[in-house]
Amino acid sequence: MGYLNPINKSICLEQICESNFQKLFQLIPCLLTCKEKASGFAENNSFLHLDVIERSPYTITIELSHSFSKSGAELLEPAVKIRIYLDAKLAEVLSDHVRAPVMQIYKNASCSREIMNYKWRLNYFLQKWLDHCLKKNYCFTHQFIKIPTVSRPATS
Repeated sequence: MGYLNPINKSICLEQICESNFQKLFQLIPCLLTCKEKASGFAENNSFLHLDVIERSPYTITIELSHSFSKSGAELLEPAVKIRIYLDAKLAEVLSDHVRAPVMQIYKNASCSREIMNYKWRLNYFLQKWLDHCLKKNYCFTHQFIKIPTVSRPATS
């Protein structure tokens, strides 16, 4: 992947996070109703694997990966962990399978330029990967795994 270096990364990063939010919901239209896991399918392509890690009223944290079978084992890459901000309509990459979370690497706030560069690269990668997945016509629509509801006896 070529290196793109915009002049005002903070504005561009916000725009990419907005774009990634829209693309995620275009790729996974039922994202709000997914409880735990889902799979995306595209003809002649590897599966996409979605894991819902955390859900709160205003955010959802997910991990999105391609699922490859290698030597009888399932390999999930790039294992991109994404926090989706429902109220702000932003999606921000927290980490991927190769890079550690920003908070682990840059503990010193004086590294703001490095933090911005790091976040920029992660979110730019997500934008390009989502474009790729959308171009391949992945479909999550009816593949959501629903958690069975347990009926409880009525209390008197």
